[in-house]
Amino acid sequence: MIVYFLAALAGLSLGLLGGGGSILAVPIMVYTADIPPKVAVAMSLAVVGVTTLFGVYGHYKAKNINIKLALQFGGAAIPSTFIGSYLSQLISGNTQLIIFSVVMILAAIFMFKGRSESEVNNKNFVMTLISGSFVGVMTGLIGVGGGFLIVPALMYFTGTKIKQAVGTSLLIISLNSLIGFLSYLDKVQINWAFMSKFTVASIVGILIGARLVPYIPAQKLKKAFAIFLILMGIFILYKNLGTV
Repeated sequence: MIVYFLAALAGLSLGLLGGGGSILAVPIMVYTADIPPKVAVAMSLAVVGVTTLFGVYGHYKAKNINIKLALQFGGAAIPSTFIGSYLSQLISGNTQLIIFSVVMILAAIFMFKGRSESEVNNKNFVMTLISGSFVGVMTGLIGVGGGFLIVPALMYFTGTKIKQAVGTSLLIISLNSLIGFLSYLDKVQINWAFMSKFTVASIVGILIGARLVPYIPAQKLKKAFAIFLILMGIFILYKNLGTV
């Protein structure tokens, strides 16, 4: 039962922050449900892909999604997802978790530092494609949907405001994650019943998170979540460094 409560928290993170679903889903599956790392990476992609669709609907109604920008970024990210998926077969599950924990810690440090919207006014199409490709590889390699990478990339390289960056990010995450999951179908054995229940719990979380957005100070929430991610990243590193 605890695993589905934690799944709801992963969805809550997506609803509140526009990211964090995969960063939480993979360790939840590995350390509370004893799912093998490679299977957890694959299933987390499906969970986040479906869950974010519910967030996309709300942001679309609020006109917070830039379809053209999502297609540009996703056009670079989606093909790169297959590259990441191929590379994942060349390394062990423990190595995947080590890379995952490093990305988690870096994302947390980035979140904790933050940057004001007024500082973000660049427009760089080439860097958008490069960052999209990087996110795609990371999605396929370690199952990260990329919210904490996509939101700042959209802000820094295209001048997108924070609310539209979050909404557009959710659309990109959904497409990227679902494509990433498809790339894993012939590589791992999926526990469909568990994954379905985990997804439902995550959807409940994202719907609650979307409702809570107006009532929770975003900066305080991000910093608290960043501290949690650093601690979780250190824990995963500790558990896996000696097993490679």
